[in-house]
Amino acid sequence: MARVLTVSGSVVVGVTPEVAYRAVSCPSDMGRWSPENLGTAGAAGEGPADVGTEFVGRNKRGVFRWVTKCTVVAADPGRRFAFRVHAIGVSRPRLRGPIATWEYRFEPVEGGTRVTETWIDDRKSWPDFVAGVFDRIATSGSTFAAFQSRNIGTTLRNLKRELEVSAG
Repeated sequence: MARVLTVSGSVVVGVTPEVAYRAVSCPSDMGRWSPENLGTAGAAGEGPADVGTEFVGRNKRGVFRWVTKCTVVAADPGRRFAFRVHAIGVSRPRLRGPIATWEYRFEPVEGGTRVTETWIDDRKSWPDFVAGVFDRIATSGSTFAAFQSRNIGTTLRNLKRELEVSAG
């Protein structure tokens, strides 16, 4: 079976698309919702971020910590925000190459905004077997698609809770 290269999840948040966009387009704030991201290193990433903005994401999974270099590739206020992860390392993102793209779409619906978060595996040049072995080691037994699907669910629930409490 070929590996899954894209997973998404959605939630309706009781705020406008512009409010949801402003929250998500500040990379330094992502650590407030994500179970894996800790925000950004340094001043870069204070947002909202524009296309071309680069930032270093800080991440954790269990006892492991690492950083990623990311570049914003879409910044359409109230509609779409996306960034590409293209380098990774322990203390500095030294290992370069396509890793992943994260995208957020904002759609006005009754009761607020549907926020859709999508993870795209940019490691398309990796053989499926190699990616599968790496994924199971890095996630303690899961594929990245299954792992990121769970992370997306957690992130969206946390985002919804925080934005609706702030709006209320």
